Amino acid sequence: MKQTFICIDAHTCGNPVRLVKEGGPELIGNTMSEKRQHFLKEYDWIRKGLMFEPRGHDMMSGSILYPPHDVQNDVAVLFIETSGCLPMCGHGTIGTITIAIEEGLIKPKIPGIVKMETPAGLVQISYKEENGKVKSVKLINVPSYLAATEVTVECLDLGELVIDVSYGGNFYAIVDVQKNFKGLENYTADKLISWSRELRKRINQKYSFVHPENNTINGCSHILWTGAVLDQSSTARNAVFYGDKAIDRSPCGTGTSARMAQWYAKGKLRKGDLFIHESIIGSKFIGTIEEELLVAGNPAIRPGIEGWARIYGQNAITIDDADDPYAFGFQVL
Repeated sequence: MKQTFICIDAHTCGNPVRLVKEGGPELIGNTMSEKRQHFLKEYDWIRKGLMFEPRGHDMMSGSILYPPHDVQNDVAVLFIETSGCLPMCGHGTIGTITIAIEEGLIKPKIPGIVKMETPAGLVQISYKEENGKVKSVKLINVPSYLAATEVTVECLDLGELVIDVSYGGNFYAIVDVQKNFKGLENYTADKLISWSRELRKRINQKYSFVHPENNTINGCSHILWTGAVLDQSSTARNAVFYGDKAIDRSPCGTGTSARMAQWYAKGKLRKGDLFIHESIIGSKFIGTIEEELLVAGNPAIRPGIEGWARIYGQNAITIDDADDPYAFGFQVL
């Protein structure tokens, strides 16, 4: 059956965000976490059709808006991308809010403030607007924490790596500079991508990561490679692998949250410090520690992440499996 999806395309600091304005499915559930499970069971073909080739590409990321479940909130969001239906997406939030405010898709109860429900929990957002354009968005993310420290895994070509695994809305394996990894600036993106696929598989075979308060959030989904900054005023630089072939062009919001939580747990970052995080292309997010708290008894932070996004197009995308053998998308690995 032919279905049409009205979409607005943008990018957050270089990484794509495709917001589905019309055509998103009705979902069952009392929370976005429950609705995420319904989407995964019945409607994941929509994600694949809109994110994968030929309608999308390896880096494609998107979102669908829903009414909030709590009347005190402004909107609920489902995140879709090539890597799956994520519990939380930082760059996706910045892009989604930019689109939604500029296009009038949501009307916040308090101008400049958005309370957004996600599968990972409630996220509070502030934005700066000038002449109808959103200049920047700051999200206060879900509690983030260091889940495992100094675990080992074998990597093709590089050998044994010592990694930390940290949660910032998704679980990230963080590869710091060490004996067998000299920093992301010393390797091509192609190498990082090929290593990441196998590394992620081996990490999940060897270790188990489950959020202590929501067991539907589980497994290490992203690899965060670190390296030297391009701008000496920045704090750190990263290249985040997601999906099967993608390196995040933005500094990655949940990845920045995860790395801040790692630094906080190791005493390298304190409340009041600015954490200026660079992407592989040099774009930046500004990170702050908004709150110190506990997750299941373990030290955690609530990170603030600020960045910008720009709208660049609108389109109507059709998915018709009766006519198109590639209606539900494909990947070339």
